[in-house]
Amino acid sequence: MKRGVDYIGVGVGAIIVDKSGKLFMARRGPLAKNERGLWEFPGGSVEFGERLADALRREIQEEYGMQIEVGPLLDVVDHLLPEEGQHWVSPTYICTLSKDGPEAEPSIMEPGKCTEIGWFETDSTPENLTAISRHNLAHYREMLNKGETPVR
Repeated sequence: MKRGVDYIGVGVGAIIVDKSGKLFMARRGPLAKNERGLWEFPGGSVEFGERLADALRREIQEEYGMQIEVGPLLDVVDHLLPEEGQHWVSPTYICTLSKDGPEAEPSIMEPGKCTEIGWFETDSTPENLTAISRHNLAHYREMLNKGETPVR
């Protein structure tokens, strides 16, 4: 049985914000579980018995070689993909880098799952975003427009 297909899967996502306020995003590759070719805020599946923040730290380390601090919860999204026959429930957290400098620079560790990465200004992210990333970005921008501080 496959999570997200045969039963509802639990995923977790990160809006990773650097010191200048830029957001880290990745383009989904041909081996991604869904929404291939679209840009996203990264994350992944939660394993049985794993805490959400631990899953998020693990996924970001495995996929991009970055260590992150998991901050406040941004939102929880019903990630429904009827055309792909998938249903995920995904909390997204606002995160920061644990380290500064060259050792904190991300790299693509799983090239089949990701084809491109980059840091983007909040108002100049790629247009071709995954469904959940569109929702997360809208909510993140709302927070900024209200003057709320998104990271601690």
